[in-house]
Amino acid sequence: MAITTKNFQILSDNQLAWDLLIRNYVPCFAKGMPAPFFEYALSSSWMDTSLTYLNRFWLEDGKPVGFVYYESPVTHVFFSLLDGYEFLADEMIAYADSTMPGKPGEKEFVFFPGQTALMEAAQKLGYAEAYAYDDMLLDFSKTKLSRPLPEGYHFVEAEDVDPVKLGACTWKGFNHEDKGPFENWDGEDPGTDWNPVKSYRGIISSMMAPPPHSTYEYEVIIADEAGEYVCYSGMCWVPENKLAYMEPLCTVPQHRHKGLAEAALTRHYQRMGALGAAYMTGGGDPFYKKIGYTEAVRWSHWKR
Repeated sequence: MAITTKNFQILSDNQLAWDLLIRNYVPCFAKGMPAPFFEYALSSSWMDTSLTYLNRFWLEDGKPVGFVYYESPVTHVFFSLLDGYEFLADEMIAYADSTMPGKPGEKEFVFFPGQTALMEAAQKLGYAEAYAYDDMLLDFSKTKLSRPLPEGYHFVEAEDVDPVKLGACTWKGFNHEDKGPFENWDGEDPGTDWNPVKSYRGIISSMMAPPPHSTYEYEVIIADEAGEYVCYSGMCWVPENKLAYMEPLCTVPQHRHKGLAEAALTRHYQRMGALGAAYMTGGGDPFYKKIGYTEAVRWSHWKR
């Protein structure tokens, strides 16, 4: 068995990572994060991509069987390792310890319950769990979402999306409403001196140059009676894994606590369920349990 290694090249190796994470997927992410997790980060403005050349593949006959990579912050290191290749765990952990970003005591390895070989290898180098938490998943076989859209709001169809309005929605929806490029913006043409593409490149650039496996046709946008976007829920559909990867979800502050987020997830539930989805991602906020998310994804952070 000839195993080789290859460091990640940001303009050419996204598909290698995607293919491995698709192959390694199991429900509740017991063997590591699913494919959209890494690709979404690479395409996001908050991601520091300057050190991605340190990410490393382990390959057999040119196909990846193991992957060490960071997300955000760069000191959080993740692992993906196929069954049958556990003998690589010591080498992967040693590489992550010696080469991935972060000083001793600063670097964190993020493990999931099925990654026992990797955790055992980390223990040999003095790593131990420092803290852990759960994100929630919706199991389509256990939960039905049925929240109607509140009166006075409507869904925006994919072909009608205005990227500037969407940029304003996500900017304000993630609590930046009092600062930055959309401060005091009233929805009117801001004039030639204001450039939303330059000022808020995250959502705009992703709309113009989407990630290779994006499925924006399944995103959910809710507008108010004036046509302003007030709630957004993204979606990456992974049919190979029957996974509806929902990311992100936000509501403009003035429109919170009206059921919009649950209505958006209900629309995802209806659409993605019809396509055969088995699970839909959520998050760690108590909101997800409250509306019926039942399955936990355990994130275990280890430090030396």
